[in-house]
Amino acid sequence: MRKVEVQQQPQNLSIPPSKTKPILTMILIMLLVLGSGWQINFSFTELIDGLPNMWELIVQLVPPNWAYFSEVTSPMLETIRMAVVGTTFGGLLAFPLSMLAAKNIFFSSWITGPARFILNLIRTLPELLLAALFVAIFGIGPIPGIFALMLFSLGIIAKLFYESVESIDPGPMEAMTAVGANKIKWIIFGVVPQVMSSFMSFFLYAFEINIRAAAVLGLVGAGGIGLYYEKTLGFFEYGKTSSIIVYTLIVVLIIDYFSTKIREKLT
Repeated sequence: MRKVEVQQQPQNLSIPPSKTKPILTMILIMLLVLGSGWQINFSFTELIDGLPNMWELIVQLVPPNWAYFSEVTSPMLETIRMAVVGTTFGGLLAFPLSMLAAKNIFFSSWITGPARFILNLIRTLPELLLAALFVAIFGIGPIPGIFALMLFSLGIIAKLFYESVESIDPGPMEAMTAVGANKIKWIIFGVVPQVMSSFMSFFLYAFEINIRAAAVLGLVGAGGIGLYYEKTLGFFEYGKTSSIIVYTLIVVLIIDYFSTKIREKLT
């Protein structure tokens, strides 16, 4: 019998491209993190040295001053009202602006371009800066906070919403175009039914964020529970501060629970 010689192929020891990409990505991320830390003079030594001070602050926050709950109930309700009004007006403005920014609704860049520019400009300004600007205009009180939350909600909801609009099924709009429907009917009967559940989900998400944001807007004089944060921290009354934190946490958890249930019904 003739022996069949099997010639072994040399093994390719190189790493496949599919495995090198994650490695290169991780290296790039680590370089960015290290470079950013070096630029801002981040130091683990300073962080470790500050840990005892952090622990001392936590000790002073415990236990909360439970009697202070009755005093902060009214400003907490004001905070919730600010979030409700600001989110509602922001959502109402976000709906038409989202339609103008969606490229599958308006095909002209002369319409979508300015709409997206306005949304980018609004999202550039943080809510604390907006609140400070409106405090300078309207004075101390809930009105500056409402306007700040309104613009903040407008930026978030409109961004998420027009991206959702651009991913809808184009079939109904094409059918309506074929029968001669105008742009208004096109939007009302072809777009809105497909995206209304998403819009309500984004609205509730923005409302949850605004409850947290409204709680700190008072630090710049925009009303709500934030005024009491500034007051108690300024006088080193940490027991009262922790009671405000606990109260805010309870409210946020309750609102988060109900908004989650509502979103489950919508999906």
